[in-house]
Order: sequence, then structure tokens, then C-alpha cells
Amino acid sequence: MANIESVTLDVADTAAARHFCADAFGLTDQLRLRTSEAPTTGFRGYAPALTVSRPATVDSLVATALEAGATTLKPAARSLWGYGAVVQAPDGAIWKVATSAKKDTGPADRRIDEVVLLPGVADVAASKRFCTGRGLAVGKSFGRVYVESATTASGPVKLALYRCRAPAKDVGVTPDGAGSHRLTLGGDRLTRPPPLP
Repeated sequence: MANIESVTLDVADTAAARHFCADAFGLTDQLRLRTSEAPTTGFRGYAPALTVSRPATVDSLVATALEAGATTLKPAARSLWGYGAVVQAPDGAIWKVATSAKKDTGPADRRIDEVVLLPGVADVAASKRFCTGRGLAVGKSFGRVYVESATTASGPVKLALYRCRAPAKDVGVTPDGAGSHRLTLGGDRLTRPPPLP
């Protein structure tokens, strides 16, 4: 089974982005940065989500993100699915921090349980076929609405595919955007698609 082992974000200033990601979230292994001036406007079509175990951890990570220069897009709040918040980094990347827990069972530990990439796709079923054709296993699938890759111990990044507009709605921005997505997924065990007949 293939794994997504890293996410590469293209940013204008890699040193500033690295400083933000390390200070705000403690991310070093799962995230890579690459310098790019590729034009992009509005929503980039995806959002990385950090899944944690309790609301206190959400609050702690959001507080350090704000101290590191992020702005609040959605303040931390309870929802039907748990508790979460959305911030935008100084480089424009939008980050969701969430937990399925609605109450704290202990103090904030700042541990990130999963990094989940939330891209919007035009056709969920076709994207599912594309991903499984490259060795990614499906963990959850809800028809043409949502597909989530399986969690593995050796794959630190999970992929969750939604219809195009759903990630923008989830993070509280308009889905309008143009230009580069500024995103690359990496994995040593991802296979090449079979040749065309």
C-alpha cells in the first residue's frame, strides 16, 4: 500500500514559512517548502487540517499560530462534528485545526494526531480511481461526495477528497481562486499509473 509521506507547499519565502510552521504547529517532518513565485489568487483549492485529541490542543495550536503571524478565518468553536478553528498563515496557506472531541479530558499536549489534506476535486469518483490506481488505499468512501485514504503507521499524511466547493465552505472562504495551487504530494511507494492500451 502506498502512503503520502510529505506535502510540499510552494511559498514566496521558505525561511518565513518554515519559521511559521515550526513555531505555530511544530511541523517539520510532514511538511516541505519550496520557493515559488507562481501566481495564485483567492482560495488555492485545498486546506491542510491538523487533527488533534482535545479542544485545549486546538486552542493552544491556534494561539501559537496567531502569535506567529496568522489571521483568524474561523474562530475556535464547537460544531456538530467536534471543535475547531481555521487560520490563514502569512504566506496565504489556510490551516484547519480540529478535534472530534467536544470536551477536554486533559491539558493541551500539542500533539498532532494526523495531518489531513483537504483538496476540492471536480469528480470525487474519478479522483478516487486515480488515487487507488497509484496504490493509495481507501479508508472511507461516501459515493461521489467524500473519499478518505486509509490511515497507516508509516504514512503521516492522509488525503480527504471533497467536491470542489466543500473545502472552501469548510474553512470559511469563497471558492474563487485562480493560478497555481502551490501544492505537491510526495510518497516513495506511490506507483505510476498503468500505461494506456
